[in-house]
Amino acid sequence: DLLDPERLIQCPLVKHHWIRARRFPYHLVKCKESNPEIAKKFATCPFNARHLVPQAELSNHIMKCSDKAFVEQDVVSQICEPPQEQLNNGSTWQAPPCAEDWETELLEESESTFVW
Repeated sequence: DLLDPERLIQCPLVKHHWIRARRFPYHLVKCKESNPEIAKKFATCPFNARHLVPQAELSNHIMKCSDKAFVEQDVVSQICEPPQEQLNNGSTWQAPPCAEDWETELLEESESTFVW
């Protein structure tokens, strides 16, 4: 099950590392720091930072990446939906009048004597 946080995932940097899915992003950061020479040979997918692929295969991965569809869907929905300013410009709502008068309250407080 791809959504199971307990499933084991093989580290792309060090093949004998098997990590639980919920810890995988943290492992990638630590493993890159611990293995900088190996990490230089890998590239991060622009659609999902959990996808580390050999640099030579990055363009091929980008073409086939399953997370690419989610990003494209977000872009399309942003283009199709009107911006919030356009939605708010048509609103007729107005704030109710304010009944507070801070200057008067301040004057009244300064005239009253404080008793301990």
